[in-house]
Amino acid sequence: MKKFDTRTYSVSDFAEWHSSGLLSLSPAFQRRAVWTTKAKSYLIDTILRGKPMPKVLITQSLVDGRNLRTVVDGQQRLRSILEFMSDNFTVSRTHNPQFAGIKYSELEDFERDEFLQYEIGVDVLFNTELNELLDIFARLNTYSVKLNSTELLNANYLGSFKTSAHEMGHKYAEFWKEAGIFSDAQLARMGEVELAADLLGALIRGISSKKQIPSFYREYDDAEFEVDQAVEIFDETMTVISKIFNAEDLRGSNFARIHLFYSAFLAVSHLTEGVPRLPALHAKTVTNSGKNFSPSRARVALDDMSAQFDVYTSKDWQGITPLEWQEFIQGSRRATTDQLVREQRTTFIVEYIIGH
Repeated sequence: MKKFDTRTYSVSDFAEWHSSGLLSLSPAFQRRAVWTTKAKSYLIDTILRGKPMPKVLITQSLVDGRNLRTVVDGQQRLRSILEFMSDNFTVSRTHNPQFAGIKYSELEDFERDEFLQYEIGVDVLFNTELNELLDIFARLNTYSVKLNSTELLNANYLGSFKTSAHEMGHKYAEFWKEAGIFSDAQLARMGEVELAADLLGALIRGISSKKQIPSFYREYDDAEFEVDQAVEIFDETMTVISKIFNAEDLRGSNFARIHLFYSAFLAVSHLTEGVPRLPALHAKTVTNSGKNFSPSRARVALDDMSAQFDVYTSKDWQGITPLEWQEFIQGSRRATTDQLVREQRTTFIVEYIIGH
């Protein structure tokens, strides 16, 4: 039988209960408040943008004729909201440039009103004994799915790189899905964010092993300038790619395979933006780069390359595969994400486009 009610309360409700001493944020069995200022900023940005947050779980008991509400799950979220309303921190520019550095008391009247009216979903338990609360809290933590590497990075970092990886991944997720690069299941486990992070890291540092993604989050967590530059190049590169292929045509090519899309993306970025700087091409002048780059000519080259790949990898192929193709095919078949193989694949694509 159901032992809770589902309700909606506004931020102003929680603020009123707190000021009246009718909100307990620190039950003994809860984890201590450990959120960083970045985490708090990210939550407040969620409210300012009017986006939903996970539900809060509270218990309600009648004490001396008044309802006392104890937070079972969500105390760090509520504590962050109350601290923001007390002007104890501001939203970072990384999360929201519009409200960066602005205290709650400095918001416009209508902005404060919207903040106070923001609704939080709440499950309410009534007159629940401690042993029952402990059981519920344990159950809440039992049903969590084990996080994959990208989900763990998402949980642990809240700076420039993480925010931009999410922004780029979400921005192009639909295109990548239509192109067959990701399935719904892969998107559900943040595959688009992982790819975006991988590509952003390459635009900042140069082509690296996929294993280096965690180091990108670490090293560029506060590198706002470098990350912003990479985001600009990312957008420009995707704009060019969309001129070369629409999603349906990309789906029909070998470049819909994620490791080959990675290399094709960086090849286009090298030809149009000069990054990443590929060691094997350092002494060459790319004559059709930048303003001279032609998406239509690149499409012809990439179509031809995809067709040749199919020929040379067909089980019916009886001829001699050119030496330069052998290395590319070997690196492509295994979907290797090592730095050297990635550099070789990307260089091969660059040179193929130049040669057409």
